[in-house]
Amino acid sequence: MTIADATVADALAAKLQALQQMTHRDLRHEWRRLYRSQPPKRVARDLLMLGIAWKLQELTHGGLRPAAKRRLARLASGMEKNGAISESRIERLKPGAKLIREWQGEVHQVMVLENGFEWRGQQWRSLSMIARQITQSHWSGPRFFGLSGKTAKVLDCTMSDDG
Repeated sequence: MTIADATVADALAAKLQALQQMTHRDLRHEWRRLYRSQPPKRVARDLLMLGIAWKLQELTHGGLRPAAKRRLARLASGMEKNGAISESRIERLKPGAKLIREWQGEVHQVMVLENGFEWRGQQWRSLSMIARQITQSHWSGPRFFGLSGKTAKVLDCTMSDDG
């Protein structure tokens, strides 16, 4: 840490410490100054302090990356439509990732592709199709490979039907 970094860190620490001494009214004023908007009505003092502290840290260290902002916007949009956040971990799999599962003594490796999955040299639209082939019974593919809970959305890619 450089001297300049230490100075910035000390200044931020002092601002954060000062929040403890502020009245509820002072905190609301500070919120308006930092966010350039009215604070939420009937919000508790500790939540105002958390929001202000976050904003001070954001201004000092930088905010969220654009990708994180886009993801949050997607989640918020889903929340507005459904009333709940439902994101499957399978949606975050990157091409090239390997999923490994042992089933009845045999190890199965699945490669994540841009538009689906590869298992035993064949391309598949969904993990559920692969799980059915492995187990010879109906399985949620994401659940079989340990990717999700009860509310999983199975990735259904457009690929040929030979897999």
